[in-house]
Amino acid sequence: MAAHAQEHGASTGTDPSLFPEEGPQTQSEVGAHAEGGHNAFPPMDPTYFPSQLLWLAVTFGVFYWVLKNVLVPRVGGILENRRDRIAIDLEAAERAKQEADEAEAAYQQELTEARDRAHAIAQDARNEARREGDAQRSKLEAELDGRLDEARERIALAKSNAMNEMDGLATDVAETILRDVVKIDVSRDEVASAVAETRR
Repeated sequence: MAAHAQEHGASTGTDPSLFPEEGPQTQSEVGAHAEGGHNAFPPMDPTYFPSQLLWLAVTFGVFYWVLKNVLVPRVGGILENRRDRIAIDLEAAERAKQEADEAEAAYQQELTEARDRAHAIAQDARNEARREGDAQRSKLEAELDGRLDEARERIALAKSNAMNEMDGLATDVAETILRDVVKIDVSRDEVASAVAETRR
């Protein structure tokens, strides 16, 4: 084998001393290595458990530190900002609702005052119309009373004239009858007095 190695080295130009001699020891190492290929998967190998636990603790510690010092403060800040924003929005909504209620109350008050003013104006208009109507009715009644008095005076005057004419006519007739028919000579004053007595 050594001669074969030397010949192989000579033919390839390499130093034969670089290649150890093959023997039973090399074969045993190869066999042991071949047998070691059938060992357990390293993560499941109990031999690696301490290192795995160490790295697990280190990883968990780093993750906990990042979670506590980075993620939780950021999430807490976001939640705090959102809480403050919600509180501000609720306060603004409450103010808007209060302003709306005040505006509605003011509108209702103005509406009530407007209705009262309209009612007062309508009542004043009715009273004014009633006063004007009463004034015109009084004026018309006064005019009618004046016309009625004038008519009564004219009627009374006409009646008086008619009665005077009737008395004159009756006196003439009675005087004529007494003088021409009965042949009694009486004065006109006596006949007129007699006619006046009969009219009473």
